[in-house]
Amino acid sequence: MDYHVKDLSLAEEGLRLIEWAEMDMPVLRLIRERFSKEKPLKGLRIGACLHITTETANLARTLKEGGAEVFLCASNPLSTKDEVAASLVKHFEIPVFAIRGEDRETYYAHIKAVLDKKPHITIDDGADLVSSLHRERPKQAEEILGGTEETTTGVIRLKALAKEGLLKYPIIAVNDALTKHLFDNRYGTGQSTIDGILRATNRLLAGSVFVVAGYGWCGKGLAMRARGMGARVVVTEVDPLKALEAVMEGYLVMPMDKASEIGDIFVTVTGCKWVIRKEHFLKMKDGAIVANSGHFDVEIDLKGLLEITKEKRSLRREVEEYTLINGKRIYVLSQGRLVNLAAAEGHPSAVMDMSFANQALAVEYLAKEGKKLEKKVYPVPPEIDKEIARLKLSTMGIEIDLLTPEQELYLSSWEEGT
Repeated sequence: MDYHVKDLSLAEEGLRLIEWAEMDMPVLRLIRERFSKEKPLKGLRIGACLHITTETANLARTLKEGGAEVFLCASNPLSTKDEVAASLVKHFEIPVFAIRGEDRETYYAHIKAVLDKKPHITIDDGADLVSSLHRERPKQAEEILGGTEETTTGVIRLKALAKEGLLKYPIIAVNDALTKHLFDNRYGTGQSTIDGILRATNRLLAGSVFVVAGYGWCGKGLAMRARGMGARVVVTEVDPLKALEAVMEGYLVMPMDKASEIGDIFVTVTGCKWVIRKEHFLKMKDGAIVANSGHFDVEIDLKGLLEITKEKRSLRREVEEYTLINGKRIYVLSQGRLVNLAAAEGHPSAVMDMSFANQALAVEYLAKEGKKLEKKVYPVPPEIDKEIARLKLSTMGIEIDLLTPEQELYLSSWEEGT
């Protein structure tokens, strides 16, 4: 089997971690049991560019149980769990091309290794796999049945590709499923980002000024969790509606130019470029901590930071100290990459259960309907969203009401009124 992982001797530890995560992923387990019997993905090759975590391992197992050949590479150089990659290769015979800390050249070599397997369906997290395919292998892209995209940043990129008329196969925006972004982005990012910051720094959040750049679903979750830890939360935004919502939620809202003067901890979750720039660094307090929880490492302008730095050193694992020309010290976590995965373990398994259930069912949908779809970005079919919510409630032992025939008639009628 063709693969590239750090060390297969780590596989036993990886297997234990995969089993631990699986205990908290009952929806995906139910789907895997059905896939194992029905084999809806038989004969398909799936190329996936995802964070190589314990939760991803359980998704890969599910797809393989469905009859597919699965090939994995990393969607971020610092998010790979080497022990998980080793276990997938050794125990589940799933080829993985990912090593934690891989350089840019190796990262893209691993993407090419997956594309060399000629997948019929792609699964992406950030759209690096799809963009590489479109940029370097346009003819191969035309042969793809369909794909899915896991994260906000990737959906933005793919919609831009589609808008220009360049998208060569249909994509399902898994990120936009209600059972994904309302839970994974909000509760997953909120908790795991705080987890990463605390593991990296061991700093007390209570009483600190915690600046959240971006008030999308990830920002909402992060602000909520930071406030829950006793921090005084400041939100920066460019969207007036989101800014207004943050105000109504009780947060201070101001431009980054002002927030940079008062913040103790800064976290970017915008999906945009250079949200924190050198003019902001120069205004920050001595000892300010800066982290990113957006998909790519472009939200913090590290190049600009270096231009105003007179000394740089590694102080702790995942913490780099920049001493500026004005004498102040700025601490950047995890090289500006996803702090929740680089410094911690990413989202809890319970919330990824719904996200990856969406992935599994979206892939099944593409296997059945992909040839009929146009070359554009589609939402997750509503019936899939509702089925995942139903299964999740069922696994939690929660029952809900059903509409009576009279209520169904009322809701479908225009005749009854005051």
